[in-house]
Amino acid sequence: MSNKKLKLADIAELAGVSKSTVSFVLNGHAQKHRITAETVAKVQRIVEQHNYAPSLYARALKSNKTYTVGLVIPDLANMGFANTAKALESLLRAAGYQLLIASSNDDQEQEKQAVEGLINRQVDLLLVASAMSNEAFYLSIKTTTPVIFFDRTFANSQFINVKSDAKSATEQLVSRLVTSLDECVYIGGQWLLSPSQERLTGYKAGLQAANIPFDEKLVFSQDYQPQSGYLLMAQAVAQLGRAPQAVFTASYSLLEGVLRYLTEHQMLTNEIRIGTFDNYDILDCLPVKIDSIEQQSDAIALALFTHGTALMNDSRIKVETTVIPAKVHFRLE
Repeated sequence: MSNKKLKLADIAELAGVSKSTVSFVLNGHAQKHRITAETVAKVQRIVEQHNYAPSLYARALKSNKTYTVGLVIPDLANMGFANTAKALESLLRAAGYQLLIASSNDDQEQEKQAVEGLINRQVDLLLVASAMSNEAFYLSIKTTTPVIFFDRTFANSQFINVKSDAKSATEQLVSRLVTSLDECVYIGGQWLLSPSQERLTGYKAGLQAANIPFDEKLVFSQDYQPQSGYLLMAQAVAQLGRAPQAVFTASYSLLEGVLRYLTEHQMLTNEIRIGTFDNYDILDCLPVKIDSIEQQSDAIALALFTHGTALMNDSRIKVETTVIPAKVHFRLE
């Protein structure tokens, strides 16, 4: 026989039995169909000698599963989502699943298209960091495909959720960032997203802990694009008539825009205290010290994997929210 990949028919020919007999042996039904121990041993020996593995399609047909999991994230370039996807892929691969990744670009219509594309591929599970304002779109989907939300969650959710404790980490960072100061500008993203609301809540709590009154006029928001960070920083400087004493950005992408504005206008000095949500290693190398918040991507991925595998095996798993602590990196003196 040639070196081509072995098929069921080839094993049957080598063993001198029918294809159905080989199938019964491989699927563990030999005893049920009264196949002799000698025949079972012969088939298994041939399988081992030729490193035979059943095709994905045969495996899916047997189990009524595709062994694929769909992941929908807002931004493929976002380090937090990328790290979570990397850790999740490793866990799923070890368990025999293939991870399929799609981006919504933080757009609701693109998210719908991404989800529908994954459903058409009959994924066994959907993991979504949603740009939607509510769960309505997913309520009908969950009747046929299990869904878990992460990062972005909804009040009174009917789904399992996994998220970072953004409020506590932001409060911790801001309260220390504003020590001996009396103001801190907030640069944020879309208000309808739960992470935006939680980070602002943490910012307010941090000010309160430092005995600094909250000033709504120092809160600026648009979306999470770098250009928005640039424009919002320009608005803050125009309103104050000077550089702010401190700035907190609700994402690293916004920080990029803020730093570009401050650099272009010769305002980026250690006189300005800066903190941000998200953490990149490059922050350890900058001459300007910036405090940051790191989401625990490995822990988030593990929670998604644990909940996901349980949900795929039993759709009656109770709804719950898993909150993962975030780590604060203090670089300022």
